Amino acid sequence: MTSIFARAMGADFERLHPQLRRRFSVGLESGEACVGRGSMDRIWHGRAFVKPFLALGATRNILVPRTGRDVPFTIENVPYTDGHGRETVTFVRTFALPSGPRRFDATMVHSPERSCVLDYLGTHQHLATDLRLTAEPDGSLLIRSGEHRFREGPVDLRVPRLVGGDAEVRESFDDATGRFRIRVAVTNRRFGPLFGYEGTFRARYVDALRHGVRAGLRPVREEARA
Repeated sequence: MTSIFARAMGADFERLHPQLRRRFSVGLESGEACVGRGSMDRIWHGRAFVKPFLALGATRNILVPRTGRDVPFTIENVPYTDGHGRETVTFVRTFALPSGPRRFDATMVHSPERSCVLDYLGTHQHLATDLRLTAEPDGSLLIRSGEHRFREGPVDLRVPRLVGGDAEVRESFDDATGRFRIRVAVTNRRFGPLFGYEGTFRARYVDALRHGVRAGLRPVREEARA
């Protein structure tokens, strides 16, 4: 048994930079959690008409309806077993904006049925997104989103790509500075750029069992459907 990311990537996982391999090995088997702290050089969003949609998503800690530069940033990757018995890793990002902290929450599981990492967005896991992870020639990690689904009670709807967002995440490690670099962009096929951020952070690894999952880190609702 390996991390959910290594299972999804298969042999491609070994092509990642060693520091990325360690960061994406966080899990129940490794016994490690990762806490990253740094600064986002900029947080941006698209044209003015997208802001109400970002604000709506922000009520469930999905996306960030603010812009900023040199924004202090924390990411918490903590493994745990969810209420459905699945190994889960938190991806909770906190942006310390001048107007107050904003969070972008996700929890991730491995989906053998879909052969990918399944990304549950927000505090209530109403949105589920397939993530495809690949190692780039330079050892960096590229993550692209696939199909989106909205789930609430008996409702299980595929989100049309015309209204959904396509996410691309690039993460690398800079040996000269000892920092991870991340760049995230969410776009829509019709409306163009929606939201994104880029910057750097340092990571520290802690004992996952001793560190635990702090209050407020897990989602309020857990979705059983993969």
